Amino acid sequence: MTQSAHAYAYLRPSAVLDGAGGRHLDLATSGGATPLGAAANPRFFAGFLTDPAPAAAALLAVADVAAARYYQPQLRASLDPVVTANGDRLRFESFSGCCGVYARLDVLGAGLDGDDIGHGTTNVDVNNPLREALTRIGPADPLHLAVGPDALEVTTFDGPLVEKKVPLPERWLRGFAETQVVAAGFDLRAELPAAEAVRFLRSLPRGGRSSVLRVVPAGRTLRPTTRPVPGAVCLPGPERLAALQRVLRHATALRVYGPAAGDAPAASAWEVVLPGMRLTLTLSPDASRGFSGEGGVLGALATGTVDQDAELVAVLLAWEPRIEVADLAEQSGLTPARVRAALTRLGTAGQIGYDTAEAAFFHRQLPYDAGRAEAANPRLRAARALVAAGAVRLEPGGATAVVTVDDHIQRVRTDDTGRASCTCLWWAKYRGGRGPCKHALAVGMVREAAGRGAQQGRAAGEAQGARGVRA
Repeated sequence: MTQSAHAYAYLRPSAVLDGAGGRHLDLATSGGATPLGAAANPRFFAGFLTDPAPAAAALLAVADVAAARYYQPQLRASLDPVVTANGDRLRFESFSGCCGVYARLDVLGAGLDGDDIGHGTTNVDVNNPLREALTRIGPADPLHLAVGPDALEVTTFDGPLVEKKVPLPERWLRGFAETQVVAAGFDLRAELPAAEAVRFLRSLPRGGRSSVLRVVPAGRTLRPTTRPVPGAVCLPGPERLAALQRVLRHATALRVYGPAAGDAPAASAWEVVLPGMRLTLTLSPDASRGFSGEGGVLGALATGTVDQDAELVAVLLAWEPRIEVADLAEQSGLTPARVRAALTRLGTAGQIGYDTAEAAFFHRQLPYDAGRAEAANPRLRAARALVAAGAVRLEPGGATAVVTVDDHIQRVRTDDTGRASCTCLWWAKYRGGRGPCKHALAVGMVREAAGRGAQQGRAAGEAQGARGVRA
């Protein structure tokens, strides 16, 4: 697996400090993007958490996921969580080391009491002494929160930096992109009140052999089912919800999101509602299957206009907490389909996330290169090679295409809804469940190029006709 070194440089460790004004949760920041450009140690908020105990427990849950590997758990991860300030809220995000669990804590305006919330994205230091201190935060303890140092500290600090260097596998980068594509296909499937939410989550297995469960809403609770009946939600690897145990005593509701029920295991999102906050865990379709290989971004990345469209859409983003496709389409002059493809492209650089509770995208700015994620995807590289080699031939009628690979051929068929199938082994194994195969991607590229050529030809003909009329 390809890895690169990711370095953190903090002015000092994050800590819970006791002072004259009460307890202070100081979260140290390392690098990041702001509206004014890159900053070594940005500051995004200073004020109070209105509900300290739930906030402390939820932050620990996000840190638990960042430090966990649910598949091959003997290998420990060590990534520090990402925090994004969206002007009206703070979002803390992390990925498990196995890339199969994505955690996000949204601390909303109602959960914060202080100065203006800034805009930007950074990493925050989470160390063992901080974790121990957070476990001792009680419900009656006022807790001041500072995300980043103030200007005086940055100017006068002359002590040694706290530095960390961790290996960052490429699949973790791709996981951020795939997660927002997967989550955008979810709908709200169930909502449980606090008591039922606690009962259900505490009844789940916490260890042992990973399994795939399905649950279906039944009144005010969820009951298990052995079949993908209408309304059922897939719960793959239920032990991966263990991080939610930290916040159960503060929960006010549980919301469950997922796609329409199908025969194959599917991803799902589990959101615990807290006072002024939401904690969401999104699970990949299998504990041994990380989000990085889902292939949800491939169709968008294969379109010929996506790079230019992404550049146009990127200038319209400003750490907005809600990004509406229709609004971006109106501002950019692009179709909604091209806007969605552009957002997917930006997602490969970690610039786009998806909030299932609000059914909307949001902007963040991670230090990743979109081209790097694309180059690391073997199916996309192979599809471009097939197109360059002239291996794709569209058959009359347009529904079928032949792809010649060495001494054998594959046939790609496209139905009336635009869904492609292929005769290759990848399709036989996954049936489209992990994105298109390289042959279907190559056919899509050739079809799109042919369509653009035909459109340009019509436009040239119309222009020539107009000149003839004027003459």
